[in-house]
Amino acid sequence: MSRITIGGKVVDSVDLLKTRHLIWCLDVLPFAILYVAWLITAVPVLDFLDATILLGGLIVIHILVALFTVWSVDFKCFAHYAKVKDIHLADSCKITPAKFSGSKEIVPIHSRKIVAGSTSSVDIEEIYFDFRKQQYIYSNEKDTFFNLSYPTKDSFGYYLKNTGHGSEAKVLAANDKWGRNIFEYPQPTFQKLMKEQIMEPFFVFQVFCVGLWCLDEFWYYSLFTLFMLFMFESTMAKSRLKTLTELRHVRVDNQTLMVHRCGKWVQLAGTELLPGDVVSIGRSSGLDGEDKSVPADMLILSGSVIVNEAILTGESTPQWKVSIMGRSLEENLSIRRDKSHVLFGGTKILQHSPDKTFPLRTPDGGCLAVVLRTGFQTSQGKLMRTILFSTERVTANSWESGLFILFLVVFAVIAAGYVLKKGLEDPTRSKYKLILSCSLIITSVIPPELPMELSIAVNTSLIALARRGIFCTEPFRIPFAGKVDLCCFDKTGTLTSDDMEFTGVAGTTDQVDLETDMAKVPLRALEILASCHALVFVDNKLVGDPLEKASLKGIDWTYKSDEKAMPKKGGGDIVQIVQRHHFASHLKRMAVVVRTQEQFFAFVKGAPETIQDRLVDLPPSYVETYKKYTRQGSRVLALAFKSIPEMTVSEARSLDRDDVESGLTFAGFAVFNCPIREDSAAVLSELKGSSHDLVMITGDQALTACHVASQVHIVSKPALILTPVVGGSFDWVSPDETEIISYSDKEVEALSDSHDLCIGGDTIEMLQRTSAVLKVIPFVKVFARVAPEQKELIMTTFKTVGRITLMCGDGTNDVGALKQAHVGVALLNAIPPAKPVESSTSSKKEDPESAKLKKPVLDNVKGEEEEPSKSKALEKSASTSQTPANRHLTAAEMQKQKLQKLIDEMNEDGGDGRSAPIVKLGDASMASPFTAKHASVAPVTDIIRQGRSTLVTTLQMFKILGLNCLATAYVLSVMYLDGVKLGDFQATISGIFTAAFFLFISHARPLPVLSAERPHPNIFCFYVFLSLLGQFAIHLFFLISSVNEAQKHMPEECIEPDSSFHPNLVNTVSYMVNMMIQVATFAVNYMGHPFNQSISENKPFRVALLGAVVFFVVITSDLFRELNNWLKLVPLPVGLRNKLLVWAFLMFFVCYGWERFLRWAFPGKIPAWKKRQRKVASNLEKKKKR
Repeated sequence: MSRITIGGKVVDSVDLLKTRHLIWCLDVLPFAILYVAWLITAVPVLDFLDATILLGGLIVIHILVALFTVWSVDFKCFAHYAKVKDIHLADSCKITPAKFSGSKEIVPIHSRKIVAGSTSSVDIEEIYFDFRKQQYIYSNEKDTFFNLSYPTKDSFGYYLKNTGHGSEAKVLAANDKWGRNIFEYPQPTFQKLMKEQIMEPFFVFQVFCVGLWCLDEFWYYSLFTLFMLFMFESTMAKSRLKTLTELRHVRVDNQTLMVHRCGKWVQLAGTELLPGDVVSIGRSSGLDGEDKSVPADMLILSGSVIVNEAILTGESTPQWKVSIMGRSLEENLSIRRDKSHVLFGGTKILQHSPDKTFPLRTPDGGCLAVVLRTGFQTSQGKLMRTILFSTERVTANSWESGLFILFLVVFAVIAAGYVLKKGLEDPTRSKYKLILSCSLIITSVIPPELPMELSIAVNTSLIALARRGIFCTEPFRIPFAGKVDLCCFDKTGTLTSDDMEFTGVAGTTDQVDLETDMAKVPLRALEILASCHALVFVDNKLVGDPLEKASLKGIDWTYKSDEKAMPKKGGGDIVQIVQRHHFASHLKRMAVVVRTQEQFFAFVKGAPETIQDRLVDLPPSYVETYKKYTRQGSRVLALAFKSIPEMTVSEARSLDRDDVESGLTFAGFAVFNCPIREDSAAVLSELKGSSHDLVMITGDQALTACHVASQVHIVSKPALILTPVVGGSFDWVSPDETEIISYSDKEVEALSDSHDLCIGGDTIEMLQRTSAVLKVIPFVKVFARVAPEQKELIMTTFKTVGRITLMCGDGTNDVGALKQAHVGVALLNAIPPAKPVESSTSSKKEDPESAKLKKPVLDNVKGEEEEPSKSKALEKSASTSQTPANRHLTAAEMQKQKLQKLIDEMNEDGGDGRSAPIVKLGDASMASPFTAKHASVAPVTDIIRQGRSTLVTTLQMFKILGLNCLATAYVLSVMYLDGVKLGDFQATISGIFTAAFFLFISHARPLPVLSAERPHPNIFCFYVFLSLLGQFAIHLFFLISSVNEAQKHMPEECIEPDSSFHPNLVNTVSYMVNMMIQVATFAVNYMGHPFNQSISENKPFRVALLGAVVFFVVITSDLFRELNNWLKLVPLPVGLRNKLLVWAFLMFFVCYGWERFLRWAFPGKIPAWKKRQRKVASNLEKKKKR
């Protein structure tokens, strides 16, 4: 089989190929035969000119075929390669990547011999290929390619026994297999990038057009166009070079580590690490005092580490990483699940604590770790691959633009056919000129400015977003943001603040009331809150989860760096933490083993429904109590404990987690309030008012989620929660349990019309079992208690039924969903860009609505207490977010420093506001295509506004280009036969106006408030076709009428179609009318309100438009005869001049009226997804029945 299907996230399929000999290539042999045939048959028979035209045609076709091997990978395979079925005969392969993972490529296939060793007694030949910094190995047994395997899925027992590579032979074998731990990315030169750019199909086509214009003696126009093209392509190449140069700066830190190889500790550079190496890792800093980053992905075998993972996940809270010592030896490692044991490459160690009891001691007091992945396979490498390879050159819906051009070509072929037919009827006409005319007609319909205009539109949006602190690694997603009809939000840290408020403890007595006086709360509940957490000291400062810090502060206990907790007042007993079992999202709980009053206890806290199953004795009011507070939107954690029999500390540490967390006694509920961010309700209200459906996807409890959803306008109808009942069935139950409706998957759609539905993670499992996912999930508004994998399932389900989705989360447990969404927005909690960064013009025009939205963003910057004055709050926020090294600075100085840094960053590159911003690793997160440095959901509206603006701009460009091209096709065909031509200067002036108009419409800023009206998502719709055909008919009528009127004033003379240009009345009128049509086309089709600035607000475009109108009035009125002489325009009779002006204004108003009527008659709508959902669900039913 010549095609091997892989179906991975990067590679979809592989075709096996063998290179043809040069002579047998399809761009060599057939053309050699054709050239010989031309020499033998054509040269003796035809005259010199016809033979030369034929040869020219042959050469053009040959060049095109050769270029097609560069443009199309499929054509290159067809021309240069033969398909083979046996992999041993293949020397290359064609890679078809997964969707949105870039374009097809041909890569060489390599083979290497693996020397006999421990795994095999004979030498093995391994066949592999390298694709985008990943290696794929061929498996003979399964007849497919697999990613090069890394030791990431072995058992914990295997890792704990690991002592590194035991011999030089093993080191060499590992080096051959995995290579060095470096980010090798060849730095392309400007010349190479420029060559790539000018080999693009559109650029070659543009140069071909320029050549044709030159043959028709349009020298100035041709050179002007060529200059513009080269300028644009060179700036694009320069900006790409800048981005790639920035990425070259990302490398494995130049540091030496102690590595255990061949039975002894040796010093090695970080770049020499290999998977399977056992290393000593700890905090290390360079000469500049900057902390060194972790050189590779590693699993901690002994000791514990506190790391800053902000560069990868955007999570500002330092993460505690612990060893795998307490884990079951048979259990296999899952990096996604066991993140608390893994150090990721690129992250920075803030603190480390070695474990001196582990058999293998580290010589430098570091923690013991085993290397899992190196180079481009690390988490940092994965982020680099995303930035490098998933960004395609932007064409807003390339298949649509292709079909649109095909639609225009039909008109061009008709026009060219008409010219050819008429030309062949006249035997005196030059065949050379006739073929040139036909070529010009067809090429004029494909607008050479198209790729340039689309790139400008997207780049403008990229720059605007970067200035607002929003960075994009996948620009092709920007137009998707304009089509979004469903916005999904995470709750904690996204809609609500990260800062938790501890309100008290409930459930300690038979009463459901909240106890806020800590003196009346049982000691055991206080001890659990004081010790069952993952807080840690970094540089003498307590850091960790805001909820855990809030509870420690609320109960007025103190926690020391030696892992002891004690009351601040009253001198109670000290609680010493012996062992921690960290919070795991799949378990929904955490536990600690502590020693207090010479006795061991297990303290556990977690989700109430999880702890409920682990209690020995369930209090009667347990469920009623926690539901009461969750209905009020509070976060509730169940606290439980059990005493552990007397044993040694080492025995207590080695207790199995399951033993620690079972047979528990209830100690109360800790109740926290999570304040909703000040601007969340306003932003979501704006989204709802702008024709978007809203959904909440959270890991929190269903009742809490429903309460918060009602506060932020996600839930507006009565809510129903799908709840399991005794007997394995399910019911829809209202939050106050007054309304109960039995569940049936067939009635969900009808139920969603009158209620807002909520389901939990456990019910999603039931939907998967009963194949009801597609019948239920599309109609649900709130998803609660969902695991990260379920978030992905929810997003893929929405996409399956035809929704265009946006997911906004804080970039940690939302990674899968953010990647699956059409538009993923990761929020990194940082201070938003300050006002001075914006250009003076935009700050002057700041809309009061947007200012209202932005103010809460600033107020939401993290701070422990609210200050009465805003300046103090800002100062405090700046001081709390500073690194310890800057603690001696005053708050005002730090704020100034932060603002200065932001300004410097913005001015560093793209300062001209024209070049695309560079994506740096600190700006992007591996979580999603969009990364926003804000602690608020406001960036969602920014992204949608820019998306709608880009979508509308590309749509108006297609319409304008379409109308211009249809008019040009008519002018070059029918009017050309009548002897009407344009002068060189005339064409150049027209080209300058067109270029200026296009530039200025692409720089229209979006309006600060989203409108309820939606843009049209596609080019192919009734609105676009009727608009194009209607306006074209009006333009054509105006053009024909004007030229006919001019011919009445012309003396009777025979005009030769192939004669050179000379001024006459018909030429003058046709040029003026063309100018009027051009101006009217831009003015009428400009999409201003409700998406972008109107013509009056877009100052550069307004000036250019007025300039064109003034120019047109001046040349028509013949005010400056010198100008008209230079443009080769003859004087117009007074009657004709007045008629032209009146007709021009009439034409404009009729076109304007027609366009406005169509916009009213065919507004943009939310896609009819319910129809699609029914179709997909019924197809699934049919498949099941088969």
